[in-house]
Order: sequence, then structure tokens, then C-alpha cells
Amino acid sequence: MHVNLPDKLYYTIGEVANAFGVNTSLIRFWEKEFKEIRPKKNAKGDRRFSKSDIETLELIYHLVKERGFTLDGARTHLKEHRSQTLNNYEIIRKLEGVKAALLQIKDQL
Repeated sequence: MHVNLPDKLYYTIGEVANAFGVNTSLIRFWEKEFKEIRPKKNAKGDRRFSKSDIETLELIYHLVKERGFTLDGARTHLKEHRSQTLNNYEIIRKLEGVKAALLQIKDQL
């Protein structure tokens, strides 16, 4: 899954939830479960997610929702194999983009 967000420094929890197609409560839950996600909070307590938080959320989404990991399994996998998983996820994301482009070309023919 590739998240389409506008290019800016920080994103609200609503923007993040809409980009992933999940509820804001799931984003808050993952924030509690994964210490890698640490959004900034303003004086009111509103969360502001950075691009690195979004990348981590993408990786967690991939592991939990697409690959079927449990939360404990995803947490362990991130701790032990983060760089390898990140590289694999980047490759998968690029291949999905190529596949989408090829399907679009096929439809145009």
C-alpha cells in the first residue's frame, strides 16, 4: 500500500487515518503498541505525525494488514529485521507501481 499524502512537514491523525483507510483509534492503538511511532503533540494534545512516522506506519500496516503478522510478531520483526524489511517493502512498493502502470497501459490498448 502506498499512502498518498500532500507534501508537508506534519500530518494530523485524521489525515493519516484517511490515507491508510483505517479509523483514528487504530492509529492511536498502534502508537501505544509500537514505540517507534512518536508523533509530536501540540498544547491541546493533538498529534502531528512526521514523514518518518508515516514510513513506520506504512511498514507496520504492511506487516499486520497485508502479511498477517500479529502485533507481537510485527514488533519483534521490526526490532530484529527493520532494515531488511524496509528494503523489501520498498521493492514491493515499486513493483506494485510498475504493475499498476502496466495494467493502465493494457486497459488503454
